[in-house]
Amino acid sequence: MAVLTTENSEKVSRRYTFRRGIHPSEHKNLTESVPITRAVLKAGSVVVVPMLQHIGAMCKPTVEVKQEVTTGQIVGNSEAFVSAPVHSPVNGVVKEISPQPHPSGRKVISAVITVGEEQPTEQEWRKLPGSYDPDKYDHETIIKSIREAGVVGMGGAAFPTAMKLTWNPKRPVHSVLVNGCECEPYLTSDHRLMTESPATIVAGVQLAIKACGAKRGIIAIEDNKPDAIEKIHAAIEDIDNIQLAICQTKYPQGSERQLIKAVLGRVVPTGGLPREVRVVVINVATAAAITWACLEGRPVTERIVTVTGQGIKEPGNFLVSVGMLLSDLIEQCGGLTDTVEKVLLGGPMMGLATPHLNVPILKGTSGITALSRNETNLAEETACIRCSRCVDHCPLGLVPTQIAHAIKARSLDVALKYDLLACIECGSCAYVCPARIPLLQYLRAGKAMARIAKEQEKPRQTEAGSKSRE
Repeated sequence: MAVLTTENSEKVSRRYTFRRGIHPSEHKNLTESVPITRAVLKAGSVVVVPMLQHIGAMCKPTVEVKQEVTTGQIVGNSEAFVSAPVHSPVNGVVKEISPQPHPSGRKVISAVITVGEEQPTEQEWRKLPGSYDPDKYDHETIIKSIREAGVVGMGGAAFPTAMKLTWNPKRPVHSVLVNGCECEPYLTSDHRLMTESPATIVAGVQLAIKACGAKRGIIAIEDNKPDAIEKIHAAIEDIDNIQLAICQTKYPQGSERQLIKAVLGRVVPTGGLPREVRVVVINVATAAAITWACLEGRPVTERIVTVTGQGIKEPGNFLVSVGMLLSDLIEQCGGLTDTVEKVLLGGPMMGLATPHLNVPILKGTSGITALSRNETNLAEETACIRCSRCVDHCPLGLVPTQIAHAIKARSLDVALKYDLLACIECGSCAYVCPARIPLLQYLRAGKAMARIAKEQEKPRQTEAGSKSRE
């Protein structure tokens, strides 16, 4: 089907975009037509449930070693405002509670659970119950359900969704912007979700609108997904306060700040949140999680993951238990090819390379990309030729080379002067650099330096305040 346009529906907006950006090879053909199947956990295998799968305070284990747990049972929680509980994805027994390898590269306290022989009947996730009525749910009920289900941003940011959607009279929300762009090359988990379960997404958008008191919802999809556009359009045809915005295919169209600018023409200030421009942004997978949390009290114990790249023998899209090890999931895809060079958690632009496969799938893991030697650029870094391509393509108009030079010289004040903290770490600068300078890595290192400097400054400020009071 051709991409829908404004001529055949008032609910479909013109193609929106933003300035600059890049057009990397998509490579989505590997999995975009592959239906979602359930990844199977074998009895006797283990799942690793980290106590940190979100932005905010780490959870504390609520179970003990040798304790039997059931699917959906809380195994970690926190009383902190910015946090989200974690749940067991299986029926099993807690084998140990200890620091385990985490996708972030460090070790995090985790509940290691041995999968039991008896597992609950598989739950339907594609179709809504026939009794669903959005008018039966009020703000308090929705937020409580989302919080108890441990819903976080499933596009990768993993910000606790209950906190994001909580109604705030000082910062009222006009629009809930739903990100279905999935601009990262290779990944198709959101695409398949929109194609196979549009009603679940739309129901989640309706609930999100009610939760934060917004006037409308806008589902944004890039125009390289005509089948998803058709399905979502049909699902919202009889809903007055949800619209569809078709965006031009460009990277990083799915970035929160770029999407808001493209669709609504509003600019989120550096260091600010979308609420400052009366917008809340959620991912389509998050919307689906909201639906099941509210309708059935179903916690986030599984998510859709794309396993792709020429380094994978049988690429596909899978409904995966949160906590399943990468090694077990990759095994169900036939394993790695002999030409594999690098395995990424995420896509090739923003994904993090993992040195081993004994790390778990998290709530925010949307994909695993195994790149072959042909797909990996192994060229050595050379001197900057001052071509300004990184500046021309940076979606925020930064000067990445100047920031990188400052970071290499350990001049944090200079990097901050060039607006280091505005960087969204999209990797566009490194992608277009003919000198193959790892600009993204330098900028990430600079932001880490800034965080450390800020943490070191707090005790000094506290000490100075104490002396002044004396």
